[in-house]
Amino acid sequence: MDPILAFAQAQQSAIIETIRQMVECESPSDDRLAVNRHVEQLCDMLSGEAKLTRKKGGVYGDHLLVSFKLPGRKKSGQILALGHTDTVYPLGILKTMPWRVADGRLWGPGVLDMKGGVAFFIYAMRALRTLDIPVASNVVLQLNSDEEVGSHSSRALTEAMALRSKCVLVLEPGTGLTGKLKTARKGVGGFDVTVHGKAAHAGVDFSNGANAIVELARQIEVIAGFTDLSKGLTVNPGVIRGGTRTNVVPAEATVEVDIRVTRLRDAAALEKKFRALKPFDKRCAISISGGLNRPPMERTKAIASLFAKARALAAELGVALEESATGGGSDGNFSAALGIPTLDGLGTVGEGAHAVNESILIERIADRVALLGKLVAGL
Repeated sequence: MDPILAFAQAQQSAIIETIRQMVECESPSDDRLAVNRHVEQLCDMLSGEAKLTRKKGGVYGDHLLVSFKLPGRKKSGQILALGHTDTVYPLGILKTMPWRVADGRLWGPGVLDMKGGVAFFIYAMRALRTLDIPVASNVVLQLNSDEEVGSHSSRALTEAMALRSKCVLVLEPGTGLTGKLKTARKGVGGFDVTVHGKAAHAGVDFSNGANAIVELARQIEVIAGFTDLSKGLTVNPGVIRGGTRTNVVPAEATVEVDIRVTRLRDAAALEKKFRALKPFDKRCAISISGGLNRPPMERTKAIASLFAKARALAAELGVALEESATGGGSDGNFSAALGIPTLDGLGTVGEGAHAVNESILIERIADRVALLGKLVAGL
């Protein structure tokens, strides 16, 4: 048996206990103190195994850089692993969504996305240390505190660390219950489109009003038409707001729009379409804000080569590894857009991210830990 796989199997109970501790340390993105408690928990876990550096995240929790102490005398370059400490769940969710072990799975808020993946990487590095397997590169795990809310505070750090790295391994969960890796992700962004009309009494002075809601409704039809499925480009008007009372012609209305693009070049063309919107009712005006938040992770030859390496290593573990593309974004989008070979979806195997059925398969813990260890040792 592969020695790293044997280590992971022997340590499975300890891995599960570590995941439990992490899941039960709730860390919603918008609670800086809660996130920092989780960061402190990780620092305690990793004391002596790595150099730990905390970076302030402003209104968010601290970002954490974990520089592992690994075997091997000569090291050249850096491997960057990307993860995040924040979750989408509000503080106190454990009361209705508790940690549990049942039906061959681990259940709980953030177990899939992505506390399990972070635990996997920690134990993969412990395997390399315990087994004295030399690693040719410096290995840094970067844990961001604001990934679930757009990575506004951490993006610059991610990009700076990626530019110092030969490759980036992203610990987001794999795709589906087979755990496919992710070699492409759509770029993600959004626009707020606001119509400014003119208020008037709906009964006494109707004709003098310019109805912002009516105008916005016509604009939404135009905006929805920007979708081009042949290019993998989607435009989703998702939230609308407007008006004050039924007896007032509304003076303002806004739509929040989600955009997803497969190719970076499509984002610029799409933004031009938004900026070119003109009112049907000339008494109204339109203002636009927003844009692309995460560039797409486009499947390059370098990414394909990195996946091929992972697939070959997985085969040594008896796992047939597949790849996938997804419409969701991660911090790996930033590194891939800089041209750094990036492989995503290396974390847990399960389902239910951001939902009450969030869970991971226990039977896929050991091979996933082993794959991460073998990949780091083989790069």
